[in-house]
Amino acid sequence: MPKPRAMIVAPQPEAVEAGAAVLAAGGNAIDATLACAFTQGVVDPMMCGLGGLGVLTIHDPRTGTQVVFDGLSPCPAGAHAEMWSNLFERECTDGYGFVLKGAPNEVGRSSVTVPSILRTFADAHAAFGRMAWADLFGGAIACARDGWMIRPHVHTMMVADERAYGRINIADKLAHTPDSARLYLRADGTPKRPGERVVNPDLAATLGVIARDGADAFYTGEIARRIAADMAANGGLITEADLAAIRSRRVEPLRVPYRGRMLVLPPPPAGGIFVAEVLRILEHFDLTGMGHNSPAMIATLAEAMKIAGIDKDRHVGDPDFVDIPLDRLLSDAYAAECAARIKAGERASLARAGTEPKGTTTISCVDADGLVVSVTHTLGMPSGVIPPGLGFMLNGAMNWYDPRPGRATSIAPGKRRFSSMSPLIVMEGDAPVATLGAPGGAWIGVALSQVLVNLLDFGMGIQEAVLAPRISATSETLDISLRVPRATEAALNADGYMVKRVPTTYAFAGVHGIAMWDDMLEGAADPQRDGYAAGVA
Repeated sequence: MPKPRAMIVAPQPEAVEAGAAVLAAGGNAIDATLACAFTQGVVDPMMCGLGGLGVLTIHDPRTGTQVVFDGLSPCPAGAHAEMWSNLFERECTDGYGFVLKGAPNEVGRSSVTVPSILRTFADAHAAFGRMAWADLFGGAIACARDGWMIRPHVHTMMVADERAYGRINIADKLAHTPDSARLYLRADGTPKRPGERVVNPDLAATLGVIARDGADAFYTGEIARRIAADMAANGGLITEADLAAIRSRRVEPLRVPYRGRMLVLPPPPAGGIFVAEVLRILEHFDLTGMGHNSPAMIATLAEAMKIAGIDKDRHVGDPDFVDIPLDRLLSDAYAAECAARIKAGERASLARAGTEPKGTTTISCVDADGLVVSVTHTLGMPSGVIPPGLGFMLNGAMNWYDPRPGRATSIAPGKRRFSSMSPLIVMEGDAPVATLGAPGGAWIGVALSQVLVNLLDFGMGIQEAVLAPRISATSETLDISLRVPRATEAALNADGYMVKRVPTTYAFAGVHGIAMWDDMLEGAADPQRDGYAAGVA
């Protein structure tokens, strides 16, 4: 069998199939990524879709440069800091959002930020695409029209119990609008089960309009008018003017050295800063000398994660609204100072995880010409709202914002919230050698940092690097996956750490990626999800 010259990896099998078909038909990496992403919105509708937001990181082999397309969605123009201040009850117990009386930030039209991902995809395609825009929708339209099967991870999302944390269950959100209930619930009101099918002709028709008329159909055409009318009739904030104003941002990535390579990461308000700071601190330690996932290595990882988490909470938000001291946070001097504190035995105190939901997905793709694309996109958490007759769910990302005025992440018109999404590329000199992305909320940076250490410090192959047991330090408790040895757990307890063993075999975000060393493409799919890597000769 000839070695693959192009490759795509994602958490959904139907989406990988759509992307691989585009590569085989002569499309490039951006064409395949978008075909994959549109299909993801059909077959993982609680995680992503036309109503969502996201970030792309791209390496252009023609110029040898990298660029980030920032499609993180803003608050509507009608939002303001005091709008829910009298409804605040508490923070969710796990840090993923805020509990408000009546939950207007979590379910229904008021919970929706202005969808931005489609404009971002269109702008990226205009800059880098090869195939015609209309030719990227075949896989997605076929899945929506002919139906798709509920898979294990989709069902897990549908039935997850969020009440203990103070959130509304997704199963309850699915009953919020008639179209959502009809698509995703059984006759008895419970979510459809694995193996049952979803047929969505409304979404097939919507995708057909966008394929024919472009993204403008969504932002200034009939789709925009229908979204705005539904919002106006049901207490939502988004207007036709909000949709028409959406622009993606083409920005310079963060470029951060690590072990002789260069990490290319999306800048704030995306989550590359967390990964960058963790790796900058870890470079001051002999991790291989400690031994992989030894108590000493895990403690060092945990402290670097906590320091980066504290800095993220304190300093990082929308740079249009917050001054972020990037130069200091990523400086040699600050990394050395943080490492010295860890070596001296200091323990950082991180009271809770960041406020970010876990429903997200990712794609990595490389084509035969060396174009590299990594994208992470999301609904935040689903709002439960499918505008009548359109077939896609809108994001519920207003729950990312602090309802208390005067805080770095308080509500403001046009404000984008910090997101942990961090699709990245690893460079050796002028050559890309790996690309990674992950869904998983606040665990995204935690997981990507460890997979990078596995790749770049321990020399693992990319699938081995993804499969290796992970830990998470996004709060005062050190979470460890089921496959970390109990003797290691005992040693960490003896060292004073509060350790919690999670009951899942694979834990803490779902990393997917492609390695490109020695002119060989090797893909990795995290077994937490349902996808795979497909090579195209």
